[in-house]
Amino acid sequence: MKSYLLLFCLLWLAACTSMPPAIKDFPAMDIPYQLVSQDVDAYKDTPLRWGGTVIDVENETDSSLVQVLFYPLDRNGYPQISQTSDGRFAVETSDFLDPAIFTEDAEITVTGTLKGEIERMVGNKIIRIPLVSAATIYLWPKDYRGRRYAGDQRYRYPPPYPFGYYGHPFFYRGFYGPYGYWW
Repeated sequence: MKSYLLLFCLLWLAACTSMPPAIKDFPAMDIPYQLVSQDVDAYKDTPLRWGGTVIDVENETDSSLVQVLFYPLDRNGYPQISQTSDGRFAVETSDFLDPAIFTEDAEITVTGTLKGEIERMVGNKIIRIPLVSAATIYLWPKDYRGRRYAGDQRYRYPPPYPFGYYGHPFFYRGFYGPYGYWW
């Protein structure tokens, strides 16, 4: 009986959201963006896992270059866009990246090695940003953020039978959930 319970618990935990295998299996170091941007040469050829939102995609004949607004990653490798951004970085890949798919504000996670710096024009100013040679670019589904926080929504239906209408533990002064709204 204990082995069935253990098997059930393991399967249940495996069904939880986790880092996609495409970016999980890369042996990356967790180096903060601030350290790398201050001295890129010290971290050259270091494997990284960074993420953020797409700013721009530039396609050449044999490569693509993506500018990304950096955001720290959560434990699942998803960019935490609710936090403040530390800056930009560029991603170089030999694959063709379609600008219709990698649109502005699309959330991506990149694994690869730090190649050096690259100069880019932002407005009328030239800035130097870290350049990552991509091993994998993971494009997060557009509805991932919505699915991720679906558990935070309030109840939309009456409580189940055992509690009755007024006996539900979250029923308070005619409202469900922690907020004072009806639905």
